[in-house]
Amino acid sequence: MNANTKKFHIAGPAGQIECALDLPADQPVGIALLGHPHPLYGGTMDNKVVQIMARAFVDLDYVTVRMNFRGVGSSQGAHAQGVGEADDMALVLEHAQKQYPGLPVVLGGYSFGTYVVSLLQQKMASEGAPPERMVLVSATAGKWALDSVPKNTLLIHGETDDIVPLPDLFQWARPQDLPVVVVTGADHLFNRKLHHIHDIIDAMWQR
Repeated sequence: MNANTKKFHIAGPAGQIECALDLPADQPVGIALLGHPHPLYGGTMDNKVVQIMARAFVDLDYVTVRMNFRGVGSSQGAHAQGVGEADDMALVLEHAQKQYPGLPVVLGGYSFGTYVVSLLQQKMASEGAPPERMVLVSATAGKWALDSVPKNTLLIHGETDDIVPLPDLFQWARPQDLPVVVVTGADHLFNRKLHHIHDIIDAMWQR
């Protein structure tokens, strides 16, 4: 994300996992772990939406961690339909929590990454340690089997998203009574609208 981003690797079940760490200028208030878009369509942890999310959380004083899914960058292994990726994210989170113990956890994802972090959220909740909050940008409702998410989840979606049409997101969110922040004129990639993601996360966060 910037010159101070620290790259590192940890061991995973399919081989090494490439990660990136960004630290806030002040005392950290939590850990934010972010998932990137679909690896078979060019998604990486350096995706521009994931990077703007990372910048928002660093500005909110979170230790912010990204990772490349299997087969991306120097992460080893092959695409595992989100399930293996969620297992890898759990290991990355465990590593981060050892380095920065006692901090609350936020999960964030963009596109396919929203499915992966939703699987991780289920795992964390089943173990009695759910994340503090989730942020899902372009949530893949109707594309992958997104389960229900916590009531305080922040959903950000583009008005003209042609990959996950807004009505599909509404159909998924409505039974859960989840509010959705819609960025007018934004497509799935948030072309020329990236700044809104940063501003929405900043404005909607509880300090």
